[in-house]
Amino acid sequence: MKRIWPWIGGAAILAWVVSIFLHDPASSPEFLPCPFHWLTGLFCPGCGAQRAMHDLLHGRVVAALDHNAVLVATIPLLGLQWGFGQWRGRSLTHDNRVVLAWGIGLVAWGVVRNLPGFEVLAP
Repeated sequence: MKRIWPWIGGAAILAWVVSIFLHDPASSPEFLPCPFHWLTGLFCPGCGAQRAMHDLLHGRVVAALDHNAVLVATIPLLGLQWGFGQWRGRSLTHDNRVVLAWGIGLVAWGVVRNLPGFEVLAP
């Protein structure tokens, strides 16, 4: 039974990617707004990620950066992290410092994008 969960996860991610590719989250009513932004009026670290992913899937990197720059920067960094983990022979996620650094980075991004004067970072 354990071997089926990666396949289920992969299928769910593939379905999400196809949905994001086919439907623009900015204009499609199928996509829900960010609940954190809806409740607080603040932007969470993931706000704009669906629109950024739609732009990336259509080759619009600059537009994706405008929606969520951290998502665009995170994709190659996660690839490097995975590749380095493969080279080392074990995943970097087993190293708590790497996980802690990702967490601190995401919290910092969420704080900075809500500071006055940083409206350019808002989606």
